[in-house]
Amino acid sequence: MTTLLVIAKEPVPGRVKTRLTPPYTAVQAARLAAAALADTLNTVLRCPAERRVLVLEGRPGAWLPPGIEIVAQSGDGLDERLAAAFGGCRGPAVLVGMDTPQFDPEDLAPALGPDAWRDHDAWLGPAADGGFWALGLARPDPALIRGVPMSTPLTGALQHARLKAAGLAVGELPVLRDVDTAEDARLVAAAAPGSRFAATLAELCRR
Repeated sequence: MTTLLVIAKEPVPGRVKTRLTPPYTAVQAARLAAAALADTLNTVLRCPAERRVLVLEGRPGAWLPPGIEIVAQSGDGLDERLAAAFGGCRGPAVLVGMDTPQFDPEDLAPALGPDAWRDHDAWLGPAADGGFWALGLARPDPALIRGVPMSTPLTGALQHARLKAAGLAVGELPVLRDVDTAEDARLVAAAAPGSRFAATLAELCRR
């Protein structure tokens, strides 16, 4: 069985989802981040995994459901934090972020099923903005991530190239949209109308 990792920041106003401000205030953006994180963690609980681990910058809050382990993030840049998260795993591991609250267990099923690692050494879930929302490694080597430029339109392609250069067979997961901008938030909420994220966005739009 695979370890399922979620890398996230504590949803503190002014520290998360800053590209949502404006049109939303820092407090509203943090509320959306908390909703996205809660949706993500609740979906993770529905996925088959040996361990479910939140790799957190900050402190846990009311958005944390039971059944999720917590470890602190370490490292400076995002590539270092992702590398350290994988470095703490002894067997196959799949990592997702907190920015795709619309994902469901079916989106990760190829990387978490009983045959996930039979023909693949890695899995990559591309994001619509050019990054990636999920990364799976049969053998979690931090060197496969460390040094890959993060948060650019080429991040996904560069990460894919790094995996292929290491001789890995890479499977592709569905393309999903990260919540970065207000337009992203609208589209993601529409894709997951029953989510806490959608409900929170609807409440904010009514004000």
